[in-house]
Amino acid sequence: MKYLYPVILKRAIDMLISSIAIIILFPIFLLVIIILLIYGHRKLFFIQTRVGHNERLFKLIKLKSMTDETDSDGVLLSDEKRLTKAGKIIRKTSLDELPQLLNVLKGDMSIVGPRPLLVEYLSYYSVEQKKRHLVKPGITGWAQVNGRNTISWEKKFKLDVWYVEHISFLLDLKIIFLTFLKIIKSEGISQDGEATMELFRGN
Repeated sequence: MKYLYPVILKRAIDMLISSIAIIILFPIFLLVIIILLIYGHRKLFFIQTRVGHNERLFKLIKLKSMTDETDSDGVLLSDEKRLTKAGKIIRKTSLDELPQLLNVLKGDMSIVGPRPLLVEYLSYYSVEQKKRHLVKPGITGWAQVNGRNTISWEKKFKLDVWYVEHISFLLDLKIIFLTFLKIIKSEGISQDGEATMELFRGN
């Protein structure tokens, strides 16, 4: 019974929620697309390889909230400088995460789980921190409702591992409820001086 929820029921619930959410939220998705086009966005989607369950790589899909502007040397400007007005709106309301419902439906992600991070971080994790990959990454997670981008990487990984070790239906339900509260309050979106969070460079 211990593994019934995380192994079987969680996937069934993910498919049900993502399917219903895609249908219900489709008009909002179209509205966001129109807003991005009005604000001059030419590339609407941000697709990037991320690390998933058991360190399997997959393509994460998000709405693009930043430009591809570079400096005179061809290096991308900071996230904060590349974040557009429309990008700030969709990121503040977490609407940029909507396409990840397709990742959930496909099976790459779950509604709840540790956030999928960059491939380059793999070599920096400690053995303990790698436990975050024992479950599917999620659109929202325990770390997201306990500080999101305002807490340290060390704290975030501890919260991720805690979730992996205590995963349950009631915990997921609690995280989903708290996520809606965070979105309404627009809490934890970024660190000071950053559009999201500074890069992880190891412990």
